[in-house]
Amino acid sequence: MHKRISDEEKRLRSINAYVVLFVFFIMVSAGIICVMIYNILSAFGLMKHIEVVPMLMPLIMLCSCVIIGSILSAMLSGILLRPLNDLKEGLLRVSKGDFSVRLEENGNSELSHIQENFNIMVKELGNTELFINDFINDFSHEFKTPMVSVYGFAKQLKKGGLAKEQEDEYIDIIINESQRLINMSSNILMLNKLENQEIITDKKEFSLDEELRRCVLQLQSQWGAKNQEVIPELCELNYYGNSEMLKQVWLNVIGNAIKYTQDGGTIEIRLDINPKNSNEIRVRVTDNGIGMDKATTERIFEKFYQGDSSHATGGNGLGLAMVKRIVELCGGRIRVKSELNKGTQFTVYLPIENKETEKEDKKKKSLNTVNTAGLK
Repeated sequence: MHKRISDEEKRLRSINAYVVLFVFFIMVSAGIICVMIYNILSAFGLMKHIEVVPMLMPLIMLCSCVIIGSILSAMLSGILLRPLNDLKEGLLRVSKGDFSVRLEENGNSELSHIQENFNIMVKELGNTELFINDFINDFSHEFKTPMVSVYGFAKQLKKGGLAKEQEDEYIDIIINESQRLINMSSNILMLNKLENQEIITDKKEFSLDEELRRCVLQLQSQWGAKNQEVIPELCELNYYGNSEMLKQVWLNVIGNAIKYTQDGGTIEIRLDINPKNSNEIRVRVTDNGIGMDKATTERIFEKFYQGDSSHATGGNGLGLAMVKRIVELCGGRIRVKSELNKGTQFTVYLPIENKETEKEDKKKKSLNTVNTAGLK
């Protein structure tokens, strides 16, 4: 089997060839210049005394070659090594936390690939640092708000002198805010686990329509308290996947619909086969609630994002980010359509698969891995 040379190996060999050519060019140039100097000195009769001593001439030529070669190397290396010096300076700035540095890409040379990859790396590092800073700021804000509330009401209870109804109200607030902190901590841990997960385990075949009905019943206290009407239109469909993970999807999406739909509103839940793709299951959750503007729909799946103040009702902005990640792990996708003051529709598309298709996918991945390893 012939081994294929990677692009990196080819570039390394090209750079080595350039170095060899550079050294050869310096040697030849130094020799030519020495010969030219010798001919000029001979023309003026300045070499007669030197030629009397047999070993003196080769020694002078050797020294001349070394001196001229050194001068040429110093002049040319300053030009040729400038990109490497820029790379060294750039790496030093990045190590100090400056992610704004960019290298100028020089055409199609071999070094331009290194410069391009350096710029991509620094950009990714900058985005990562920005994401981490935003995450810390958002988490600090979301964590601090309920903590301040718990601290304030606990302090009032300790002072005493409150009416029984007021004490009960403060205790309920403390319980709710504490539950909010617990939920946020659990969501962060689960989201972190999902982001580091590449495949779904514990798959089994289950009734998807029955699971959706159980989720609706589990949330009955919420939509019942708001006198909302929940209309399930569910085809009988079995799905092969992780039911516990998908349960988090349905609870979050349906829970959001309940939360942002006014009292007496309507929520429709539909399950069917995607009419545009018979290999996909489609789940739609539609409400006639407050809706969202375009800016909110574009960012609704971002961590900690809760839109405007009308959407910041006791949530932590992690639920839909978690939903999106679970759906992606299932090989599906989620879409949202919304109109302000008219309602919102979330649509989840999941690929239909079974044990046999899963085995085929694993076999293909194994073959791809073997082929890739063999070609390296």
